Amino acid sequence: MFRPLLLAALTLAAVLPAHAQTTAQNPTLHKLFADEWERGLRESPENASYNGDPRFNDRWTDFSLSAIAARQEEDRAALEKLHAIDRKALSAADQLDYDTFEWNLQRSIERQKFHEYQQPISHQGGPQTADGIAEVLPFATVKDYQDWLKRLQALPKSLDQVVALMQEGVKAGNLPPRVLMQRVPAQIAGQVVDDPAKSAFYKPFLKFPDSIAQADRDKLQAEAKRVIASDVVPAYRKLQAYFNDEYLPKTRESIAATDLPDGKAYYDFLARYYTTTELTADQIHAIGLKEVARIRAEMEKVKTQTGFKGTLAEFFAYLRSDPKFFHKTPDELLTAYRALSKRIDPELVKVFKTIPRLPYGVRPIPDNIAPDTTTAYYQPGASDGTRPGYYYVNLYKPEVRPTWEMVPLSLHEAVPGHHFQFARGLEIPDAPMFRRTAYFVAYGEGWGLYAEQLGFEMGLYDDPYDHFGQLVYEMWRAVRLVVDTGMHAKGWSRERAIAYFKDNAAKTEQDIVNEIDRYIGTPGQALAYKIGQMKISELRARAQRELGPKFDLREYNDAVLETGSVPLEALEKHIDAWISAKKAAK
Repeated sequence: MFRPLLLAALTLAAVLPAHAQTTAQNPTLHKLFADEWERGLRESPENASYNGDPRFNDRWTDFSLSAIAARQEEDRAALEKLHAIDRKALSAADQLDYDTFEWNLQRSIERQKFHEYQQPISHQGGPQTADGIAEVLPFATVKDYQDWLKRLQALPKSLDQVVALMQEGVKAGNLPPRVLMQRVPAQIAGQVVDDPAKSAFYKPFLKFPDSIAQADRDKLQAEAKRVIASDVVPAYRKLQAYFNDEYLPKTRESIAATDLPDGKAYYDFLARYYTTTELTADQIHAIGLKEVARIRAEMEKVKTQTGFKGTLAEFFAYLRSDPKFFHKTPDELLTAYRALSKRIDPELVKVFKTIPRLPYGVRPIPDNIAPDTTTAYYQPGASDGTRPGYYYVNLYKPEVRPTWEMVPLSLHEAVPGHHFQFARGLEIPDAPMFRRTAYFVAYGEGWGLYAEQLGFEMGLYDDPYDHFGQLVYEMWRAVRLVVDTGMHAKGWSRERAIAYFKDNAAKTEQDIVNEIDRYIGTPGQALAYKIGQMKISELRARAQRELGPKFDLREYNDAVLETGSVPLEALEKHIDAWISAKKAAK
């Protein structure tokens, strides 16, 4: 799972790699691209920070109603500017960029009517986890620390804006499910500390580079304690009082997105948006049921290979509980993840010709969000290459983190999954920034799931338990198609979704509950994984069939990644053209 950024403005994406050859670029079009990229950084300082641009590190996104309305109007104005450009007069490369830029703008505008800003807080993130951005900030100079102090001083205003948005949601009946929001009070409480030095916001002041003098360190630490005590903690106490006393009691009992204002249209939009297809909820549900049945049959075969004599349900229980499948401490688990990453790295040349230049590291998920967060996620590196990508792993309760899931998880989140996808995107020649930093969920998460299956060609699934782990992870994504549509479009309860998940996958109770709550909180997003993987696998099979002995898996994988992140239809057109070119080559 790629961990999305909090974006205040439009996030734009990429299309085919026509920029690999030098082409005539329309200056008006590319000025629009550059202007909109700059707008996105300016309007979302957090996005700028994550991209490694330090210019706005002293501020937060303006979430006032007037600023939100202005951003929405600017999106509409950008689409008008785009349509003023004669598409027919553009080069093929610019036409492809134009179409994808338009795709994103149109959907950004379409979703305005659903007023998503009225739910500004999630059980997986929001103002209560604002300290997390410090993970990607440089903290190399005195100014870096001063910028962080200015951000802390600006937190009270930011939190007041969040409360105002929640109040708008209450008025409109646009409220999140209570079962999720019950997790949030403990998260807010974690920010209310008596000792400023124990605040998560103080963490950057615990360590300084050698270049910062002791006198400056002392001054910065003193100011940080003052700001946290006088500004940050009181602001969180105010948020805490509103959330616990007024907002939480008003949240809704139901879990379905269809219970929101205009909810059916909203879920239909999300299904199309995340999968980049026109598939309906009923069609996706049926695909899921078929995939669950297919994978169960494969599980039975691998269970037999392990020598286990019981039923599949009994095998699941064994995998969830036997101590031999678990590390005893968080440190042991982190060491094992890092060792596994080093095991994977040298095998990559078996399935790729092109290895991205940007390195990656393995980090633990911060303790304050780990209990409510998924097993792992990936954080992309800075767009200018000044920060590597990071594979974040969950060390909370190592007794629920089985070793048999570690290979597919690492292949998905690190290499050759999300790290390859994002790092290769940054290397697309001559592409505008919106292309190089693209993220279409169906492509990105479909690639991550497909990358798990590359472990077979890399020789990583020789152990039948690791092989079963791969099937568990594939089943996990097939189950999503059933339970996400079940809860949001077919009236399923949370309990029914949890039970269905447990019946079909060996993931642990902790993970299953967190996953189901994630699908409740982010409707439709989980549909993209299996739909994307099935398309990439379908295109690979097509290429193998049509190219015969000319097919090279390494070249196919490179061809998928060289597009950057694209809608599935664009990927299919690219691979079909690649197949034709390979056929024509002597």
